[in-house]
Amino acid sequence: MIRRLSSRCRPHPSRTDRVVLNVAKTLLQIAVFWSFFLWLVPSLLVRIEKRMEMPTFAPQPIAGWILFASMGCLGLCSGMIFAFRGGGTPLPMDTTTRFLVLGPYRYVRNPMAIAGTMQGVAVGIVLGSSWVVVYAILGMLAWHLIARPWEEADLAERFGDPYLRYRSRVRCWIPRLSPYPTVCQPPLPQKEEAASGA
Repeated sequence: MIRRLSSRCRPHPSRTDRVVLNVAKTLLQIAVFWSFFLWLVPSLLVRIEKRMEMPTFAPQPIAGWILFASMGCLGLCSGMIFAFRGGGTPLPMDTTTRFLVLGPYRYVRNPMAIAGTMQGVAVGIVLGSSWVVVYAILGMLAWHLIARPWEEADLAERFGDPYLRYRSRVRCWIPRLSPYPTVCQPPLPQKEEAASGA
């Protein structure tokens, strides 16, 4: 039963290579992520913070919105690489069928996680909320300890040595000074895709 459950929870390659559909799904994912994690949860935290009369700091809306917009562009660009070139989306249940190292991925392994974390920090800066900043950092730690090992094990299993070489040379959070060579492998054969999703 545990084995069956873990196989259902594993990332599954996308079933479609249609760019328009993958772009739409990626944009929907980003919209849901921003709405829930960057608007709804911070709003609730600020409400609780005010009710409990917790100490806050002076909001810095200009700095916060600049950080939010620049990190939003990083996250959007990173997600679109999957949709346009990867034959899938950033969603674990609709992941790419190609191993790609393009754009921001040539410098750091997880630009979308960095973008999401820093957008959460930016929301905290805009609202002047210590709780929201801490929430964003805790979210990063949760992703690093829970989601990252699961995702990396799947990538190592599906893409093998090219991914392992990439992982050994490109850090998770700290960007390289020089770009890693571009990689754009062809899609996995159908048989391998089916096996990896089983």
